Amino acid sequence: MTDVTSSKSTRRPHHWRHDLIELAALFTAVVVADTIAKSIVKGPDGPYLLVFSAIALIATAGFHTWWARRHSHASHAPPPAPTTAAPAGSTSDEHPEEEPGVPAETTLWRMRTTVADTPGSLAALCTVLARLRVDILTLQTHPLADGTVDEFLLRAPADLSAHELARETAAAGGRDTWTERADAHDLVDTPTRVLGLATRTALDAAELPLALRRLLGRCTLHSVPALSLTGRPTGEPAPVEGVLEETVMRLRDPNGGTLIVERPYLPFTPTEFARARALVELDARLGPRVPRSQDVLTLPEGNEITVRRADQRDLPAARAMHDRCSPRTLGLRYHGPVGDADRYLDHLLSPRFGRTLAVQTTSGRLVALGHLLWDGDETEVALMVEDDWQRRGIGSELLGRLVTMAEEAGCASVYAVTQSSNTGMVAAMRALNLPLDYQIEEGTLVITARLASAPRPAARPQQEQHEGIRRAER
Repeated sequence: MTDVTSSKSTRRPHHWRHDLIELAALFTAVVVADTIAKSIVKGPDGPYLLVFSAIALIATAGFHTWWARRHSHASHAPPPAPTTAAPAGSTSDEHPEEEPGVPAETTLWRMRTTVADTPGSLAALCTVLARLRVDILTLQTHPLADGTVDEFLLRAPADLSAHELARETAAAGGRDTWTERADAHDLVDTPTRVLGLATRTALDAAELPLALRRLLGRCTLHSVPALSLTGRPTGEPAPVEGVLEETVMRLRDPNGGTLIVERPYLPFTPTEFARARALVELDARLGPRVPRSQDVLTLPEGNEITVRRADQRDLPAARAMHDRCSPRTLGLRYHGPVGDADRYLDHLLSPRFGRTLAVQTTSGRLVALGHLLWDGDETEVALMVEDDWQRRGIGSELLGRLVTMAEEAGCASVYAVTQSSNTGMVAAMRALNLPLDYQIEEGTLVITARLASAPRPAARPQQEQHEGIRRAER
């Protein structure tokens, strides 16, 4: 409450003694003035003394007025503002050097803990965080049957460890506490982030797996088709409404099969399950879709080719390309019996398993395919170019685009499974100018390119100059 003092209460008290003293002074001044006047009139220098007396009187009156105003302002100065009790962790003005202020260095944390669903439980937790000088940026609540899961985005002092944060949280009543470092991307509020993921999913069916990962945090997503490559059922499909089992979530894939999402380190909440199911339902309602943007490139000999996204609607054209490829080309790509090559196409072209780029000629014939495949927490790249179109830079062009897509998806690395005799694939991986790791597994060469520490491919103009490919505007 603010204290208000009126002007009446600030006036100095009026006393009768002041009036008596002023009356006596006035009477004395009149007597003295009368005596001096009689002396001046009778004396020879009377006029001069009168002028000097007037000047002295005026100076004295001016000095008295200045002195009275000065002391009047000092006596009527407003009282100092009342002081209030300083909050915990702060200091008074007497010791400004002890004021903590805002920590010079801070760290972003994501924390999730379960508290009792009783009044005051969240307040107790927030009080502990305030004592630790932790700023709560965002808060989400996930109601449960036996409590509430509170998910925080925190800005904490850099010297506050995760162990200490979890220990203080437990002392405030939190249980099953989980903490993880966050970054600036987590500052986006949840409704905005969910709407953005829904928009990307609506534009591209291949965005659904990525959207689920970004929605649920670090998790592993597996897409199990309804039928195996041999045509046998793979298991019992998930019900339409899905299944939630602690750290495992099973959702019905609109294209057939089951989407299995696993997060062993943190159980899913019913709220997260409802959000994931809503994204899958949106995908099902929109049906098959793929961005129709395309780029036209010119080969060294002058032929034009088009690079575009592909999906399962390109299955007949892809099978026709298989028929034109040699057994060696098919063997280097699929590492198995040549006769089984067509069985993989439906899987590879499905947006559930990744993204596919297709290269077609001006006549519409498909001559090359490039795949970016989600393999749990890892990402695989694979290429196949028809025999008559090899050694023209098409494979390197596709690989560069696939790596760019992997970086945009937040992948840390990509790997290619090939053979040491596949010199074209090895050369294309080296042309990326990225850190590469080589590993031999059962006679198969696995080349891994690390993306996290490398910028977006800046060597593509040199690569295109070497290969002779140039873009044509259309």
